[in-house]
Parts: sequence; C-alpha cells; structure tokens
Amino acid sequence: MPSEESVLQRGLEAFAELGYDRASARELARRLGVSHNFVNDRYGSKAAFWRAVIDHALGAQLARLPQVDPAVDDAERLRQIITGFYRSAADTPLIGRIFVDEASRDTERLDYLYERYITPVLQLMTPSIERLVATGRMAPTPMDVLFFTVIPPIGGMVEGPLARRLGRPEPASPQQLTATADALATLVVNGLLGPGAQAH
Repeated sequence: MPSEESVLQRGLEAFAELGYDRASARELARRLGVSHNFVNDRYGSKAAFWRAVIDHALGAQLARLPQVDPAVDDAERLRQIITGFYRSAADTPLIGRIFVDEASRDTERLDYLYERYITPVLQLMTPSIERLVATGRMAPTPMDVLFFTVIPPIGGMVEGPLARRLGRPEPASPQQLTATADALATLVVNGLLGPGAQAH
C-alpha cells in the first residue's frame, strides 16, 4: 500500500494532468496503484480526495506567505506578497495548472479554492492596496482587474515547455526559478505602482 504522501502526490499529478472530470475513479486507482474502491473507502468521495490533495499541496505554502509587518512600506509589502505567491507557484507548478483549469469553471471546487486559498492572500494584500490608493501611489483598480494583473504571470512558473522554447535553461535550477519569480513580481508591482515605486 503506498504511503499517504505518495497517494496525495500522485493524486496531484493526476488532477493537474487530466483535470477533475477526466480523472475518473478507475484512472485515479490505476495511477495511485490501489484498488478501485480506495478513494471512496479512504476519503469518502473523489471530491473529498481532491480537497485533501489541494490542502496537502497548498497548506504549507499558505503558511509561508509573509506576515504583516507594520514597519514595512506598503509598496514593499505588496512586492513581498506577490513574490511569495510566484515562488509558491515555482515550488508547486502542478497546483498552478489546477488553478488555471479550475478558474474557468463555476464549481464547488472553485468556491473551495477561493475561500480557503485566494481570500487569505487578498486579505493580506487589500489593506496595503487601500493605503497606496489613498495616498495616490496607486491608481484605483477594481479587484477583478487587479487580480488578473497578478495571476497570469504564474504561467511563467508553470508552463515549462513554452518557457524552454523562450530560452529558459532545462533543467531550471531552484535558484533560477526563484530569480524568475522575483523578476515577475518586480515587473508586476512596478507596473501597478509606476517604475519609480520603491519602499520608503
């Protein structure tokens, strides 16, 4: 019997590759190396297994997001949060694929991602954004526009085949991926705040 860690990792790989609907109970069992009843017996349902896979992959990432430090300038805090977000995508590219897939579907799974993982990130960012807007350092921007300014660059962390065609070395080292995450965050934040925005 494979370990819990192995089961959840293989589940993550299956959902990232196939999407939720194509990851049938039979296909999951085959990829996990277990009996066809395993997912229902252990987790109760495919939906509950999907949530377990997501929680296993994202729980530690959420805990590593930078905490609010009142001594840090709001522009720098925004930069830190976005950088942490992109670094997490580099650490868990399969989750990035799941996010991209699920974002286009109006499902309970998207509700789960939004409530458990997107909302906490927004709650970290929103006070800094509000102060930056109030002081004229950032233009007022609807949250949906802001969100889709920040999220698409995740493709730079998870779309390996395209990145290689664009010149990224293969294999990319962890240091190279971290540098890519930092560069993406700098471009995005400078675009939001203007090229001269720096921590004060």
